[in-house]
Amino acid sequence: MHALTPRHDQFRNRHIGPSPEEREAMLQTIGVESLEALIDQTVPENIRVREPLNVSSPISEYYYLQHLKGIADRNKVFRSFVGMGYYGTITPSVILRNVFCNPGWYTQYTPYQAEIAQGRLESLLNFQTMVSDLTGMPVANASLLDEGTAAAEAMTMFYGHRNKRVKAEPANVFLVSDQVLPQTLAVLETRAEPLDIEVRVGAAAEFELDEDRVFGILLQYPGANGQIGDYRGLAEQAREKNITVTVAADLLALTLLTPPGEWGADAVVGNTQRFGVPMGFGGPHAAYFATLDTFKRQIPGRIIGVSQDRHGNFALRMALQTREQHIRREKATSNICTAQALLANMAAMYACYHGAEGLTAIAKRTHHFAVILADTLKQAGYSLPTDAFFDTLQVDVSPEKTAEIRQRAEKNGYNFFYPSTGGIRISFDETVATTDLQAICRIFEADLAYKGAELEEDGGVSGIETRILPALRRKSEFLTHANFRNYRTETEMMRYLKRLENKDLSLMHSMIPLGSCTMKLNAATELIPVSWPQFADIHPFAPIEQAQGYSELFRELEHDLAEITGFTACSLQPNSGASGEYAGLMVIRAYHQHRDEAHRNVALIPESAHGTNPASAVMAGMQVVVVKSDEAGNVDMDDLREKAEKHSDDLAALMITYPSTYGVFETGVVEMCDLIHEHGGMVYMDGANMNAQVGLTSPGRIGADVCHLNLHKTFAIPHGGGGPGMGPICCNEALAPFLPGHPLQKTGGQKASSAVASAPWGSASILLISYAYIKMLGASGLQAASEYAILNANYIKARVEDAYDVLFTGENGRSAHELILDLRPFKSVMTAGDLAKRLIDYGFHAPTLSWPVAGTVMIEPTESESKEELDRFCDALIAIREEADEVARGDTDAQDNVLANAPHTIAELTADEWVHAYPRSKAAYPLPYLQQGFKFWPSVARVDDGYGDRNFVCTCPPMEEYR
Repeated sequence: MHALTPRHDQFRNRHIGPSPEEREAMLQTIGVESLEALIDQTVPENIRVREPLNVSSPISEYYYLQHLKGIADRNKVFRSFVGMGYYGTITPSVILRNVFCNPGWYTQYTPYQAEIAQGRLESLLNFQTMVSDLTGMPVANASLLDEGTAAAEAMTMFYGHRNKRVKAEPANVFLVSDQVLPQTLAVLETRAEPLDIEVRVGAAAEFELDEDRVFGILLQYPGANGQIGDYRGLAEQAREKNITVTVAADLLALTLLTPPGEWGADAVVGNTQRFGVPMGFGGPHAAYFATLDTFKRQIPGRIIGVSQDRHGNFALRMALQTREQHIRREKATSNICTAQALLANMAAMYACYHGAEGLTAIAKRTHHFAVILADTLKQAGYSLPTDAFFDTLQVDVSPEKTAEIRQRAEKNGYNFFYPSTGGIRISFDETVATTDLQAICRIFEADLAYKGAELEEDGGVSGIETRILPALRRKSEFLTHANFRNYRTETEMMRYLKRLENKDLSLMHSMIPLGSCTMKLNAATELIPVSWPQFADIHPFAPIEQAQGYSELFRELEHDLAEITGFTACSLQPNSGASGEYAGLMVIRAYHQHRDEAHRNVALIPESAHGTNPASAVMAGMQVVVVKSDEAGNVDMDDLREKAEKHSDDLAALMITYPSTYGVFETGVVEMCDLIHEHGGMVYMDGANMNAQVGLTSPGRIGADVCHLNLHKTFAIPHGGGGPGMGPICCNEALAPFLPGHPLQKTGGQKASSAVASAPWGSASILLISYAYIKMLGASGLQAASEYAILNANYIKARVEDAYDVLFTGENGRSAHELILDLRPFKSVMTAGDLAKRLIDYGFHAPTLSWPVAGTVMIEPTESESKEELDRFCDALIAIREEADEVARGDTDAQDNVLANAPHTIAELTADEWVHAYPRSKAAYPLPYLQQGFKFWPSVARVDDGYGDRNFVCTCPPMEEYR
C-alpha cells in the first residue's frame, strides 16, 4: 500500500477527464482565474472543510491489484452447501465474459429512453417471461433487490390493497410460515413494525384464517428445512376468506414442482441468484416478483412492456412508467427505485442458454444427488424427518454430534447450515460432484454405495427415484418462446448478446449527462476483482473466520466512508439508495423510541426532494409535511421555521438533499440543521449529490445526523442498466448504536435495529469497486473529483447559457455539479422530450427530463468527461436550439421537422423513399463530428408510450413481432 506511484501514472489522471491544458481553457471560458477560485465561489465558506481527508495515500492500479490479492487470500473458499437462499452456481463463460465483465452491459443507464435501450429491454423482457413461466403467474417485474425485500413488498402491496377503502380498523395480521428463511423474516419484521402490521410466525398447518384481521399469508416453497409442502387446500381456504397468498419459491425447484400460480398463489417472490450469478458474500442478485394481472398497477419496481415505434414497428419500453411508486411520493406504498438489472440480465441469459430442458436437467441432477445422500444417511442411522424434498436435507442429530460433524466438515473444507433450533442442513446445487458426495459421507461416517453413474438424457441419475410427491410434480410447459430455444451453442449465444448490446447506448459510446445520476467512469481495475473466486464464491452465511479478507475490506471502507461524510459510524447493509434512505430514517426512529419519544413521527421534506424521500418516510411510519422552496430553488426558511415550530413536539426529522436537487449549494443549510435540532428532530441528508461534496464539505460539517451514499453514483459502482446499486448509511455517535443488524451474522450497533436487507453486508462483492475508487484516488484525488465535477458543470453552463436559460445558481452565479436548462420558452416548437430524442441523433443520451421542474432538463457531466466530449455535447445542444429557432421562424415545417421526428433510424434513412422536407444529411449527420465515428444508430424510432399502455404485454410475444 506504500509503493510510490509515478505522477504520470496516478489513477486520478486516468479517472478525471480534463487535462491541465483543458482545465485552463475551461476556466477561461467560465471567466475565473483558477479552479480554487471557482470552488470558493461555489461552496459556501461556512461549510468548507480545509483539512485533507484522513484516508490512505493514492496507489496505482497495478499496486492496488497486488494489495487486493493479499486481501483476497485472507478469504477461504470452502465448498458451501449452506443453501438458505444462496447456492453455488456455474456462470457460463460466454455470459461471464460478454455480460458480467462487459462495460457495454454494465455502464448503461436505466432504460427510460427506450429508443437507445432496446437490447437490455429485450433481455429484461426475457427475465420477466422466465419468471412468469416458472411461477405460473401472468405478470412479473424486471427484478427487485433481494428475496427479503420482494417478500416485504408483497406484504405491503397486499396490505394496502386489502385496506384501501377500509375506514374502520384495518386488517393488519400477516401470517408467516415458520419455514420462511430467517433473513426474509427479519426484513419483513423491519418493514411491518412502523406500519403497524402484526407478523405472526407459525406452522402453516396451524394457521388460523377465521380472524377478520388477517390479510395475507407468506409460505416458503420448498421450506427452509427442505420440506415440500402441499398448500393447495390452504390456498383455497385463504381465497374464500379474501386472504392473499404470497409464496417465496426457488425457481430451479419450480422446473420440477407444480408452480404456485397453478395452485392458488396471488404473488410469487424469490431470488434468481442460482441462475448463474455468483454468491458474492451476499450480492448483488436479482430478486423476482410475480403476481396476478389484477395487481399490475400496484407492482413495485419496473415492468418492461411491448409497444411500437412511430412507424408501427415492434418496440419495447418501460410499461406503466407513470405508475412508478416514487412519483406518488407520500402516497406511495413502496420506495423502490433501483432494480438489479445487470443481474437480471445474467439470470435471463442463463435461462436462454440452458433452456427448459437444460434447467430441468440441472434440477434433476441436483435433486438426485440429494436423494442419494438422504438414502445413505438413513442407512447409517441418521434421522431425516422430511421425506418430500428438492435439494435440502434436514439431519436431526444431538448438539454434541453436530459439533463433532461440524469440526470434521470445516477441517475438510465444507460448510453446512446449523439452525439455532438444532440439527444440520445440507443444500446441494449444480456444482455438486460425486467427490463432494463421497467427502460428505465420510464426514458423517456413512458408507456410500454410489460410485458414480452415467447421467440420463434428462439429467437424472439411473435408478434414483424422485422424492417429489406425484401430486406436486410439474406438468405444464415453460420457456417455450424461441428466445429460450435458439441459443444453445456458444457461437449463437455470443452473437445474440452482441446484437442486444449493439442496440444500447452506454458509456462506451458517449457521456450520459443525467442530472442527479452521476454516470462517471467505472474503471476496469475497480471491476476486475469482483469476479475473483475469493470474493465471488463465498456464501454470505459462511463463518466469518473464513471471510477475513472481506472483514478487513469492510472495516477500511466503513472508516473511509465515515471520514468522507464527517461521521463516526457506517452500515454497509442497505443495497440501494432508497434502501439507504429507509435505513437512515429507521435509525432515527429507533433513536427517538429509545429516548421514550416514539410520538416523534413528523418528517419535514422540501418540495424539491427526490420522490423516494417521502415514500421512504411513509414506510418508516412518519407523517410527511412538505416545505416550500423559494424562487431561487432554496428551501424557504420562513416556511421551514414555521413548520418546525408547529410540529416541534412531534418532529422526527428533516430530509434534505445537498447540494440541493436544483444543483445549488444552499447557504442556509447550517441554519436549517440547527433549527431542526432546536426542536428535537434529527437531520437526514440524501447523499444523491455527494459527488460535489467529497473533500470540500461533508454531511457532518453541515450539521446532518445521518446520510446515505449512492455508491453507484459518487463512488463509481456502475448503474448496470438499472442496477445494481448500494446505499450504505453513515451517522454520528448518537445514532450509531441503532445501525441495522442481521439474524445470521453480527452487524450493526449495540442496540441494532432489525435487518433492512437479506444479506448482512448487502451486495458485498460490489463494495470492492468503491473500495478501489477510494484507495486509488486517495484524499487529493477524491477532492479533485469533486472539484472537476463542479468545473465541468460550470463549463457547460458557460457554453450554453446564451442558448438556454439556466434556472438556478448559487449566490455567485455558479452551479454545483449539475444544472437545469429551462425548455418551457420553446414549448410551441420543442418539448423537453423532443430535445431528448433529437440528442440521440447527435449520439447522446438525454439529460434528466422534467425533474425536478416540469419542462426542463437537468444535466450532470461528471468529472470523468474530457473537454472534447463536453464540447461535442454543448455543440449538440446549441445546434438543437438553432433547429428549434428554424421551426419558430417558419424555416422548417411545424410538424415535419428533425425535432418532431427524432430519432431517425438507419432503416428510415436508407429507405428508397424519403418523405420529409428536410434532407437525410440533416437528420443523420447534423454536425461534422458524427462522421468521425461518434454516431450511434437507434434500432427503433420514437416509441409510442400510449400504445404500450393501452395494449399491455409484459412477456415475450411471438418471434415474428421482433422482425
